[in-house]
Amino acid sequence: MLHPTLTIERVTEGFALIQDWDQRYQFIIDLGAKLSPMDEDAQSEHNRVQGCMSKVWISAQRDPRDAARIVLQGESETSTVKGIVAILVAVYSGKTPAEIQALDADAVFDGLGLFDHLSPTRHVGVYAMVEHIKQRSAEAATGDCVPSVAASASLPTGALAAE
Repeated sequence: MLHPTLTIERVTEGFALIQDWDQRYQFIIDLGAKLSPMDEDAQSEHNRVQGCMSKVWISAQRDPRDAARIVLQGESETSTVKGIVAILVAVYSGKTPAEIQALDADAVFDGLGLFDHLSPTRHVGVYAMVEHIKQRSAEAATGDCVPSVAASASLPTGALAAE
């Protein structure tokens, strides 16, 4: 059975229930583990996030159910970073390109208290991921993107995999 789509509300609720930062890091890792796997074809140089110490890929496509919206896929070889990718997918996926451009990721991460607990290197990596998401979303909106994968009509990108 598939879980509902990962949302920022669900992430926020999880953070609110967990006060200990070691447990919050584990929650972040768990979010990454539940992120739908990114197709290997999408793990291209075009989708690789530059500016991250870890290897990170994020792709953006038009939602096949609503072409006005963008869906994201993400992957990282590092478990904590993959959890951060999952949070960013929850924040940005399913939004219009204009909403993606306007969204303030700083406010989201500050609200979760993440920036106070991420290393400076990971902080820079988050900014690189956000800029990459905005660029790839703008490309997907105009049709200027390099094809990566077709979004599945049966499972929204960013949906949690079965436990």
